[in-house]
Amino acid sequence: MNKKVFLQGFRDGIPIGLGYFAVSFSLGIVARKAGLTPIQGFIASFFNLASAGEYALFTSIQALASFLEIAIVTLVVNARYLLMSCALAQRFDSKTPFVHRFFIGFGITDELFGITIARPGFVNPLYTYGAFCVAIPLWCIGTSLGIIAGTFLHTRIVSALSVALYGMFLAIIVPPAKKNRVILLSVLVAFALSFASSIIPLVKNLSGGTRTIILTVIISSVVAILKPIQEENEE
Repeated sequence: MNKKVFLQGFRDGIPIGLGYFAVSFSLGIVARKAGLTPIQGFIASFFNLASAGEYALFTSIQALASFLEIAIVTLVVNARYLLMSCALAQRFDSKTPFVHRFFIGFGITDELFGITIARPGFVNPLYTYGAFCVAIPLWCIGTSLGIIAGTFLHTRIVSALSVALYGMFLAIIVPPAKKNRVILLSVLVAFALSFASSIIPLVKNLSGGTRTIILTVIISSVVAILKPIQEENEE
C-alpha cells in the first residue's frame, strides 16, 4: 500500500515537474545575469522552491543587495507558503511524526499543495514525497541548464514554455470546482479579486506574494464562516 501511494505521488508529480523545468529554465537565464554558476543555481533552487521567490533572489543578487535585504525580500515573497503549510498541518493524522510535517512543509509549492490537499482523508506523507522526488529535481536541474543555455537561447522562447505551468495548475482546480459550487465560486472570486488587486492604487504596489496572502486569508475566512466544511469521523 505504501509503495502504491508513493508511486501515485510520483505519477502526479511528473506533469508538475515538466512545468517546473520550463519555468526554472527561464529563471536560470536570470540567474546567469546575476553571475551564478550552474551549481550555485541548483543549490539556490533546492532551498527556494518558488518561481517568484527565486526571481526576487536572483534580481536582488544582480542589484548587489545585502544579505539582510535578500533574506527579507525572499521571506515576504514566499510567505504564502506559511499559509499552505498550516493548512496541510490540519490534514495530517495526529500520529504523524514531526519529521514528516517538517519536510513536507519545506518542499511544498502551489501545485504540490494543490494535488496533496485535493486527496481525500488524511495526508499521507509518502504521496507527497513521491511528487517531490520528480518535481524538485526537475526544478533544480532546469535552473542549472537555464544558466548554461543563457548564453545562446533567447529569453522570449524560454518564457513561452512557462504557459504549460499555468495550464497544469488550472487542471488541478477545475475538477473539484466542477463538483462543488462553493469551490467554484471561491475560485471565481479569487480570480476577480486577484485582478482587481493588481490595478487598485496602493494595493497594486504590494508584492505578488503579499497580495496572495491577503486574498487567501480574506477569501478562506469568509468561506469558512459562511460555508464551513462538515467534519466527518475518520478511522
